[in-house]
Amino acid sequence: MADTDPAAPLAAPLAAPDGTVRAKDLTLAEKASLTSGADFWTTKPVERAGIPSIMMTDGPHGLRKQAGATDHLGLSESVPATCFPPAVGLASTFDPELARRVGEALGTESAIEDVAVILGPGINIKRSPLCGRNFEYFSEDPIVSGVLGAGLVRGIQSKGVGSSLKHFAANNQEHDRMRVSSDIDPRPLREIYLRGFQHVVEDAQPWTVMCSYNRVNGVYASQDPWLLTEVLREEWGFEGLVVSDWGAVENRVEGLPAGLDLEMPSSGGRTDAQLVAAVEDGSLEERAVDVAADRMLDLVRKAQARPAVDGPLDVDAHHALAREAAGRSIVLLKNDGVLPLARQVRVAVIGAFAEQPRYQGAGSSLINPTRLDTALEEIRALSSGQVSYSAGFTVDGSGDTAALREEAVTAAGAAQVALLFLGLPAAQESEGFDREHIDLPAVQLELLDAVVAANPNTVVVLSNGGVVALPFRDRVPAIVEGWLLGQAGGGATADVLYGVVNPSGKLTETIPLRLEDNPSYGNFPGEFGHVRYGEGLLVGYRWYDAKGLEVAYPFGHGLSYTTFSYGEATASLNDRGDVVVTVPVTNTGEVAGREIVQVYTSLASSAVQRAPRELKAFASVALEAGEVKTVELTVHRADLTYWDVRVDRWVLEGGDYTIEVGASSRDLRATATVTLDGDAVNLPLTMESSVADLMAHPVVGPMVQQAMADGFGFSLDDAATVNPNEEGLRKMMAAFPIGRLAGFPGVPVNHEQIQALVAMANAQQ
Repeated sequence: MADTDPAAPLAAPLAAPDGTVRAKDLTLAEKASLTSGADFWTTKPVERAGIPSIMMTDGPHGLRKQAGATDHLGLSESVPATCFPPAVGLASTFDPELARRVGEALGTESAIEDVAVILGPGINIKRSPLCGRNFEYFSEDPIVSGVLGAGLVRGIQSKGVGSSLKHFAANNQEHDRMRVSSDIDPRPLREIYLRGFQHVVEDAQPWTVMCSYNRVNGVYASQDPWLLTEVLREEWGFEGLVVSDWGAVENRVEGLPAGLDLEMPSSGGRTDAQLVAAVEDGSLEERAVDVAADRMLDLVRKAQARPAVDGPLDVDAHHALAREAAGRSIVLLKNDGVLPLARQVRVAVIGAFAEQPRYQGAGSSLINPTRLDTALEEIRALSSGQVSYSAGFTVDGSGDTAALREEAVTAAGAAQVALLFLGLPAAQESEGFDREHIDLPAVQLELLDAVVAANPNTVVVLSNGGVVALPFRDRVPAIVEGWLLGQAGGGATADVLYGVVNPSGKLTETIPLRLEDNPSYGNFPGEFGHVRYGEGLLVGYRWYDAKGLEVAYPFGHGLSYTTFSYGEATASLNDRGDVVVTVPVTNTGEVAGREIVQVYTSLASSAVQRAPRELKAFASVALEAGEVKTVELTVHRADLTYWDVRVDRWVLEGGDYTIEVGASSRDLRATATVTLDGDAVNLPLTMESSVADLMAHPVVGPMVQQAMADGFGFSLDDAATVNPNEEGLRKMMAAFPIGRLAGFPGVPVNHEQIQALVAMANAQQ
């Protein structure tokens, strides 16, 4: 009987010839022990074999290493670390190079604290604006999520620290997240919800992938061999370790052979013993334990190979990077000329968030910042004019609302410009629960009405982790979307307001007019343990464009203090079959700026459902005033493919693709066309195949055409020459199963002859 206590005395110390310990060198109990945590944040050592424990800890926009008590909800204090802009902000930069630099900083801080793996990035799709954890995710679009996620992973791992790509997969809500089944059809699952993960895995090879809590089409992600092995490893070539989200393991004996390598946190040895017992009773192959243990040993070796870190942490340098990233994250939604502010302008700063910044989300990503800027202090530092401050409201809802509002209105009336800081309190959006609406608090909207009445020259500055409704957008001259900007967000906001930084952020999610317009409305958050992704492929801007719905601000939108013009676009194929798009972009204004050039594609002749346009490439381009740059963007062939459910693989559909280049999904400036040869899809014919399927076959198709002409007096594909009655018959017959044709009047073939046609067609495959 194997010893199930990893701490019990074992055999003599190992002495492998090359010094490398593999699973075969360990006892069954030791191997099992390696595949679960020692406590909340660390893995188990095997001292006899010289295998140390390593630490994993939360990210993803800063290091959350807890110094004392441990939890995954941000309740206990953690060591000071730089709080960079969360993904909701960083995504708006559309800049994977900036993401890489932030990742390098995260890797450095992790290495200084001897953290082997930082848990992030999270790249789940923003299916609904109500998801309480949207602040931790990048976009409603998989290309944006994948490209930026890969940049962050490359940066982290360049410092010898592992990343953990999460939450794999289809974890798009907090409601019932530990049990709910995300029920998704194959095409949206592949093309929307898995595509970003595929990009990061294939492009950046994260050391670990974190499986999610939820079920995917009825199967827990932690024990889904299709997801964790067939797709992740066999199709995408993932080489690392799969770790559970904390508490995500429902059945470890099923999960381990499915591809789950490490359970976190510790189960106190209970599930280790289950693995050992399953091997001994024959219900689990020991080889499965070996595979998981070897992956864990590989992770430990990678962590041990990390180069020495030059410390201590350069707090000032990382804070400066956080401020740069925050400035690039801000999206100028509207500006009628009031911004940027002149230094001498008298301003009234109104709103509690100006003094008590909302700079990060709540939950497992809660960072203890090394310092914290406030917008009020930074505005006063930049301004040479009078700056007053009125809270206007309290974040927790306490205080005399009427008195606070009256004070703010008086200050607004005395100023040239009112800077009104509004947003969502942390209590309204967090990991662990979803929002119930997308409205700003009523007390803040009432304050806005009063301030605008006193001073129409009011600039609204928002602090929010998820999009909010903007019913006032036509009544104020400027709106600054400040998201959650990290510890340096206050300084970055002041930089943008006064023109020290020219805003360049763009929306990676649509801001709808109403929650009811969102594609997931009516299918979120589900019921009785299931949520149906009924919108299918039409997620985010794909939905709004397909339905022709008006929105508050479209995907990709964002203004600048300068202007840009686009020249003629060209599109050509390179030797890999990718589409290379070029377009000259000119800064036509008087100040330097940065434009996010976006490439959308469409195929009008497609035989499958598609959105009117889909983002396939983007580039962040810095331009001096008057400067022209020819921007080159690559649309990868693989990103133009769709998932063909008939053959369960990616297929490129041939045809003339429209390439649209512009400043947002609804501000398209240049167009080109490129012709692509498609992939052959040869489907075997059956007696249930349609007449149209048979006619499309290159060998028997012409024979069928002739037979139909003989039997009905016309060719079914010759719609241009038939009368309306015959056209209706053509459409009906095109969908008719060929095995049911025999016996109908005018059909010149019998059942046996149809079978022979099918056999002939399949013999040509």
